[in-house]
Amino acid sequence: MNTLNTFPGIWLKAAVGITTALSTLLFSANLRAADDDERPGTFVLQVENDLFGGGTDQYYTQGVQVTFVPKDKWEPEWFKDLMDMIPGVNLDGNSTFAVALGQQMFTPEDTTRPNPDSTDRPYAGWLFGSIGAIVEKPDSHLLQNVSLDLGIVGPASLAGYTQRRWHSLIGVGLPRGWGKQLHNEPGIMLSYQARLRQPILEPQHFLELDVMPTAGVTLGNVLTQASVGASIRLGQNLGLTYGAPFIRPSLPAAAIVRSKGQFGWNLFAGVEGRAVARNIFLDGNTIGDSRSVDKNNFVLDFQGGIEFTLGYARLSFTQIYRTREFEGQRVPSQFGSISLSAIF
Repeated sequence: MNTLNTFPGIWLKAAVGITTALSTLLFSANLRAADDDERPGTFVLQVENDLFGGGTDQYYTQGVQVTFVPKDKWEPEWFKDLMDMIPGVNLDGNSTFAVALGQQMFTPEDTTRPNPDSTDRPYAGWLFGSIGAIVEKPDSHLLQNVSLDLGIVGPASLAGYTQRRWHSLIGVGLPRGWGKQLHNEPGIMLSYQARLRQPILEPQHFLELDVMPTAGVTLGNVLTQASVGASIRLGQNLGLTYGAPFIRPSLPAAAIVRSKGQFGWNLFAGVEGRAVARNIFLDGNTIGDSRSVDKNNFVLDFQGGIEFTLGYARLSFTQIYRTREFEGQRVPSQFGSISLSAIF
């Protein structure tokens, strides 16, 4: 069943407005103005959808996130002092904060059943806000990110309402099992990730080549996991970015652009492995009875795509292939990610 279960434009406009208002409210005081030669800020819209992969509503079916990353050194002093208390995080490099708002949807393979198969992935939604710090060490090409996600799982995430409403608007079959979704539960995640950019072919060559090993950890009742991975890029002006951004389990560190008004492009491929101790979307609610399945504790993501930086905008498209996440999952997940950034 080919469906386009993305958000209505009115929701996106509301998300943009809320994110901008939130960032202004939290950080309007005591901000330090950035010089013209410092790293610019970005506003990022990301859409992930299995329409871009297998073209069916199943498993991880939809994600939307808006992210605001201000210019270098815009963080207030109290935020800098708070981040300095976290081991391994030092904001003396080129640092900034990031705020984000997003929603994700998870469904079983068969969305036509009002009472879904108990061995299939349960319906679940996740509505969240994120705040974090991004620290770049230009001399060592090291990028660090620490972030805190707060949100809600369950009917209050509005995932079921959004998907049914959108399907009704575009005249396709309605998912019938949202009444069996996970129940409401507040969610929290604290995450850390580091990326190390290692140039292989430098800018003096016609084409540049680099590799980026990554490592991270996430703790919380929504996700608890550790990850390691690496990616390789081939193109021009690779130093403009640290790769295409993704919605969690990836972190927003890659949302930054290091310079505006320049052109760059790259083809990229990568792999990430995750050791998963908890995934609420598979394990079910922390307290009380809910649908659940037996998850696989080790998951691999294979990624490939293309990225363009065009002066004051960045566009990327990525295809993601995710290995089976639970016992009885008939086929691996496949979905695409589109990211559009405005650079200011």
